[in-house]
Amino acid sequence: MGRRQDLINTALRLFYEHGIHAVGINQVLEEAGVAKQTLYNHFESKDSLVEAVVEQRDSLFFDWLEQRMSSRPAGKEALLEMFDAVNDWINNRVPTLNRFYGCFFINTCAEYSDPEHPVHKRCAAHKARIFRLFKHHAESLSNSEMDAEELANALFLLKEGAIVKAHVEGDLEAAVKARAIAERMM
Repeated sequence: MGRRQDLINTALRLFYEHGIHAVGINQVLEEAGVAKQTLYNHFESKDSLVEAVVEQRDSLFFDWLEQRMSSRPAGKEALLEMFDAVNDWINNRVPTLNRFYGCFFINTCAEYSDPEHPVHKRCAAHKARIFRLFKHHAESLSNSEMDAEELANALFLLKEGAIVKAHVEGDLEAAVKARAIAERMM
C-alpha cells in the first residue's frame, strides 16, 4: 500500500470518527507517518483529500453492501439481507467499515452543505448509487417501473432512517425494526 493510500485510509478513519473540519491536516500526517510534502505531492488541498476519502468510503461501503445483498437471491431476500447487513454495521460487526459513527455521507454533507460543492456532489452520487442497487432488486418484485421506484424509495428511506436512529438515539435495533417494516411492506 502506497503513501497516497495510507493518507486516504488514515484520513477516512479520523474524519469518520471526529468530523472533517475537526481534524487538521497535521493530525492526518502524524497518524499516517507521512511528511507534509508527500501530502501535497498527492493532493492539492485538504478538499481534494476529502474527495478521495469520500470515493474510498463509497467503494468500501457499496462493494460490501452489494456483496452482502448478492449472497441472497435477487429481489425480496436480497433487500431484506440489506437490513441484516446494516444491522451488522450498526453493531460493529463489519471491521472493513470501522466502528459505527453514523452515515459518513450524511455527516460529510452536514459539513459541506453547498449542493454544488464537489464533496457534497460525491456524497449525493453515493446515495444515488445505493438507490439504484435497491431499485434493481425492487424491479423483480414490481409490475411497473413506477412500483419499483416507489418500493426502492421506501426501502431507501427505511435504511436511512435506521442509520440515523441508531446514530442519534443509540437504537442498536433500528435496522431490525426497519427490516420488519420492509418485510410487511413487501
